[in-house]
Amino acid sequence: MVFVRAILFSFISLAVASPLQNLVLHEKMNAIPDGFTHNGPAAASTTLNLRINLASNNMAGLEDALFAVSTPDSAQYGQHLTKEEVEAFVAPKPDTVAAINSFLSANGLTAQTISPAGDWLSVSMPVSKANDLFGAQFSVFTNQANGQQTIRTMEYSIPASLVGHVELVHPTVTFPATFGVPRFTSPGVQAPSTTTALGGDAVPASCATTITPSCLQALYGIPATRATQSSNKLGVSGFIGQFAQNADLQTFLRAQRPDLVNTTFTLQTLDGGTNPQAASDAGLEANLDIQYTIGVASGVPTTFISVGSNVQDDALNGFLDIINFLLNETAPPQVLTTSYGQNENTISRALATQLCNAYMQRGARGTSILFASGDDGVAGSQMTRCTTFLPTFPSGCPFMTSVGAATGIGPEVAASLSSGGFSNFFARPAYQNSVMSSFLTKLGSTNAGKFNVDVALTDISAQGENVQIVSEGITGPINGTSCVSPIFASVVFLLNNRLIAAGKPPLRFLNPSCIALRVLQL
Repeated sequence: MVFVRAILFSFISLAVASPLQNLVLHEKMNAIPDGFTHNGPAAASTTLNLRINLASNNMAGLEDALFAVSTPDSAQYGQHLTKEEVEAFVAPKPDTVAAINSFLSANGLTAQTISPAGDWLSVSMPVSKANDLFGAQFSVFTNQANGQQTIRTMEYSIPASLVGHVELVHPTVTFPATFGVPRFTSPGVQAPSTTTALGGDAVPASCATTITPSCLQALYGIPATRATQSSNKLGVSGFIGQFAQNADLQTFLRAQRPDLVNTTFTLQTLDGGTNPQAASDAGLEANLDIQYTIGVASGVPTTFISVGSNVQDDALNGFLDIINFLLNETAPPQVLTTSYGQNENTISRALATQLCNAYMQRGARGTSILFASGDDGVAGSQMTRCTTFLPTFPSGCPFMTSVGAATGIGPEVAASLSSGGFSNFFARPAYQNSVMSSFLTKLGSTNAGKFNVDVALTDISAQGENVQIVSEGITGPINGTSCVSPIFASVVFLLNNRLIAAGKPPLRFLNPSCIALRVLQL
């Protein structure tokens, strides 16, 4: 699982100039994130490219609609909303548009709409003006890990006239995420393994030490027959220069799925994304994700969505850009898997909420959004110790499916690396109430005070240790929830294939459907 680590650790107060009257504090970071140093005020003439998120007119109504089309006993189940219907819920009210236009005009600014529903605007201004308008002190911060500098403020305000109309200004208090990359779990080159012949539901003994597509087929009853419905596609997110190599894919298929040799993927790009094919460009994460979608979801059209480095105004390495990109499409993937994320405390609550709401929009239109849950238990992402549970983001968002890792074949148990816990940002959705009541009763006082009992994560788990992949021509095992998200995405798409073939609506937003129980019953 590719995650970022940033813990708030030192309380540093930065003086904030507020020459304007009637400013209301809107967001504040109490400490500089771990791994960043403060280098002093940003140059007054430096241009800031800011994004303003406007309040939507009926997000509660959209949430009701999402659950109505996603809950099996609802009369509206499977009747997913159109692009236009979703945007009608999300579009700002006329008085919100008037308020922001008045603010911009009075200050000589012009904004560009950058989201389909008109709820996100982009506006540029010098640091000096941003400091004045938002009662901020934009400063230069250096990431100690890579030396990159970024301009942020520890707090900002908005005019009283915009309260209730503006959800957030970004990037302001959310610092850039710095994702790591996974590694092989053991060094050296291994010879590609070959497909093991199976008899009935027998699980090959080799699966106890190495997981391959054949193991997954045997463990979970996943069919090897090709999908017959090609009305849509399975999307694989790619970030931070992680490129999926077709040469490595073909080596993997020859060893693990010879019936699928020469199957490949299509490419979509945004923010200057590319997908070079030199061996040195191979990305371990991207190869893993592509090999275990194409290698498990037999014959399913798969698209690798490469997000480039032109995301300096996103501050989330492309999370915000890719979801707005997909919201603008009329025929996006039915299933989207993402094996990247960060600790929940590295992102402002307001930004987390709006990104989660974007996933709700995509879910209401009929996309199953899956995220790997992270790789360090309740300590968050790639951490070594914690005193309180640290949830990962966006796994706590109630409008997507968080995927954890299991291990072993007799019996299968939770992998110790798999992140979980409870969100500190989001309220528990109704679909978790019954199971959470039982869980908390059994838990009793264990770990009392170390977590907030709201949205629980993860939602489902599958094999996530010793998963065999190929990268730069090298075959080897890899561990992590990164392995599980593409595997489960493939299962969902194959289930959808059967449902569509039978004239039934596909699963789409999974959580209210108790999909974990349904998969176990197949």
